[in-house]
Amino acid sequence: MNKLSNKNTIKEILNKHGFNFSKSLGQNFLVNPSICPKMALDCVRDGINNVLEIGPGIGILTYELAKVSKKVVSIEIDNRLLPILSETLSEFNNICIINNDVLKLDLDYLIKEKFKGEEVSVCANLPYYITSPVIMKLLESKLPIHSITVMVQKEAADRICALPGTRESGAISIAVRYYCVPEILFKVSKGSFMPPPKVDSAVIRLNVLKNPTVDVEDENLFFKVIKSAFMQRRKMILNSISSIFKIDKCVVSGILVNLNISVLARPEQLDLKDFANIANEIYNYKRKQ
Repeated sequence: MNKLSNKNTIKEILNKHGFNFSKSLGQNFLVNPSICPKMALDCVRDGINNVLEIGPGIGILTYELAKVSKKVVSIEIDNRLLPILSETLSEFNNICIINNDVLKLDLDYLIKEKFKGEEVSVCANLPYYITSPVIMKLLESKLPIHSITVMVQKEAADRICALPGTRESGAISIAVRYYCVPEILFKVSKGSFMPPPKVDSAVIRLNVLKNPTVDVEDENLFFKVIKSAFMQRRKMILNSISSIFKIDKCVVSGILVNLNISVLARPEQLDLKDFANIANEIYNYKRKQ
């Protein structure tokens, strides 16, 4: 068993290095011994044994990933954890720790350098405040990623995996399903962490597609339509598009009618294809101006 999931062992290691948890970095270390092995096995279940890990902490998940992977490259922003990771992962020679901010890193270069451009699986335990930015960077960068297995707050997991066209859906739901097929693997109680957070979490897997699920003329415009719609989710899509893109409501109304979309529709009532069609119509309209 991985001793790093033992609370007393963790406290001993942290005290030895004078480490204190950072609230600003959302640090909560897993202490449930059953979680990390399950995440690690899911990460490599399709035979992809190159793993890019985000936020190793003291190495509890990294330890399990190293046992089942050819190579693990872990990105850790907190340099206080580097000496701890050197100690906790000393028995492995297939781990590389990168001290940097994942949101600032050139991940394409990193994967080419560390994995020789081979396909990778991503595994992470993400704090709430960077969940969406990290996931979208991974997907939008068009990297050779096979899947993303990540632990997030349960509310975020439900939103990310929500079906478009449902009340639970949001901009992240639509964006994620453009690039991949999401699934919720299992829930994780707040008592599984040290210190325990205020809410439960869940592990989700994003199975990245080779090609997007819908065809769009301009991806940037497509995502602008989605973001603008859900920024004002109580408004009808007609009003949101008209105000954001400076297009007369009569024109937008005509676009919606032609697409068999109600002019009274709100964003959570539209599916992925609806947003793609709207974006393509706006693209064609703008080109004619």
